[in-house]
Amino acid sequence: MKRFALIGLITFFSTINSFGQINMTDSTVQVVGYWNKNEKQLYAVTNEKYKIKGTDTTSREFWKYDVEITIIDSTANSYIIEWFYRNYSVDADNELIKKLSSICQDIKVIIKTNELGVFIEVINWQDIIKEIKKATSTLKDEFKNIPNMDKIIQQIENLYSSKEAIETSAISDIQQFYTYHGGKYKLGEEINTKMQRPNLYGVKPFDADLTLWLDEINPEDNNFIIRMNQVVDSTQLTDAAYTYLSKMTSSLGTKLPKREEFPSLKNETRTASRIHGSGWIIYTVETKEVSAENQTNIEERIIEIK
Repeated sequence: MKRFALIGLITFFSTINSFGQINMTDSTVQVVGYWNKNEKQLYAVTNEKYKIKGTDTTSREFWKYDVEITIIDSTANSYIIEWFYRNYSVDADNELIKKLSSICQDIKVIIKTNELGVFIEVINWQDIIKEIKKATSTLKDEFKNIPNMDKIIQQIENLYSSKEAIETSAISDIQQFYTYHGGKYKLGEEINTKMQRPNLYGVKPFDADLTLWLDEINPEDNNFIIRMNQVVDSTQLTDAAYTYLSKMTSSLGTKLPKREEFPSLKNETRTASRIHGSGWIIYTVETKEVSAENQTNIEERIIEIK
């Protein structure tokens, strides 16, 4: 009931502006953030990772947290927005994974968007780096007797090593939330284009094919659903993964098969969002599948208003 009450309040306070985003005359919608200073919403975020080999699920990790999103400033051409992370809960067999998954507990990420709600940048990136280093320093000390643990923790630190690293690799939930803001979409019209995706294995981004479409308009509830599929270039992905793993195995004293014997990797991401006319997300789910031969790694993130 609380969730629907919140949606009702959003509708009440944004009716005049937000219905301008839905135009039933030409079956189009435009995703714009109509937000007021000090306005806030609470969201539940759930993440699940699992591996499928053949028909068997071989491993599973599940964690969830809450994020409070607050509009801390609003101007004619921008918003300053705070994401406050709390209430982490991790379900995993590996104790290290539990610790690593909750290093963002009580961290604030302050971002800037343009007047439409399009993500521009992370503002407090230096504070974030300090907080993450403090957390990983504690982990290094706690797990210092486990071989190669410093290398594993270093990979986490690399995600938060700079402003650019944070924006491209560490705030995927934020990027998912604002995926469609700023765009105008027509019902039944499919958008096909090419884009570049972050490369976690190196510097050069991957090429990707993108397909996007407005799937549903619900004028009576003042919301709509937009969907998107992204497929990363398989050759670029496989080459980058092979180079990265070659360096890792070399430092650990092991070897990889020859490049021509290395299985091709596939990476597909599907994102679907139900968006209110005010620009607030009601529900969004992103599913990423990375597969090679008969094994598929799946990661799914759901963000839902509470």
